[in-house]
Amino acid sequence: MSEPHILLTGEALALAMPRQDMLPKYHAWENDTRTILGYGNQWAQAWEVRAAGYERQRGNAHFQQFEVVRLEDETAVGMTILEVNTFVRTAEFVIVLAPEARGKGYAAEASRLTLDWAFHLAALRMVWLKVLEPNGAGIAAYEKAGFRPSGRLRQSGYWLGQPVDELLMDALPEDFPGPSAVTASLGG
Repeated sequence: MSEPHILLTGEALALAMPRQDMLPKYHAWENDTRTILGYGNQWAQAWEVRAAGYERQRGNAHFQQFEVVRLEDETAVGMTILEVNTFVRTAEFVIVLAPEARGKGYAAEASRLTLDWAFHLAALRMVWLKVLEPNGAGIAAYEKAGFRPSGRLRQSGYWLGQPVDELLMDALPEDFPGPSAVTASLGG
């Protein structure tokens, strides 16, 4: 495995460039049963589909991916993604954590670091996400990172085979809880 190329350092985590040799791990995380449930999917994704998607995504400036790395041992523990709409300077946020990394507070820090990048380097005006209403842990992590409730899509998702609402959450630069790792890294 290649060494992570760290871009932005937080307290326990860092954002790094995604690594092609990590693609099998990313695929495993995305096909974990709890990830499938959290995304509201019903099926796992075939390796061939994921591998082809990676090739398309890495050349797409509108699809910015970050590997989430635990600083203490430089182990990859997740991914965050910003699907950028350059016309209106907004992005949809997506996160996936390795199953063994869940429940440790990493979702909140990884989300906050990604928002920090989005607002202080990418100059986005707003970042938004969708989360299934029963996903209380996800909602709490997103709120801690600076996201606020902004709407509801009624009965638009599934949780354990049952229709559920998807909650919309968004964050503006003024919602960012700080301190900024971007500003700190630049000596400001």
